[in-house]
Amino acid sequence: MEEQRVQTCDVYRTDPNLPHRFNNPDCFHGYSQRVGHPLYRTSNQTYGSKKPTVHEIQTQFKGTSRQFSEAMLQSGMYRDQGFNTSVEKSRVTVSTATQRNRSNLHHLYRYGNRGDNQDGNK
Repeated sequence: MEEQRVQTCDVYRTDPNLPHRFNNPDCFHGYSQRVGHPLYRTSNQTYGSKKPTVHEIQTQFKGTSRQFSEAMLQSGMYRDQGFNTSVEKSRVTVSTATQRNRSNLHHLYRYGNRGDNQDGNK
């Protein structure tokens, strides 16, 4: 005897424009039968491992219009065409004043604020 499959429309009043997958819950595939260690099993894994029944499937489907998305696909991604007004600092060319300030800073960091007289007499 062939197994009869129960459809959602046999049990509940459904929308006439209901997609096929909601009227036939047996068409849902990919539910895992792999059993993990029960200590690490979450409630979402337990709930998600079961196929939906006709009592859990929705009886109405109100899809949204893809008009905005289709228009965006036609025009492409937004690209800012404005002017770049920021000043970029070059790492190659540094002014001599900046180099002098850096060398003074390194000298102060290494030797402290002892002055230029390094012979030990203050």
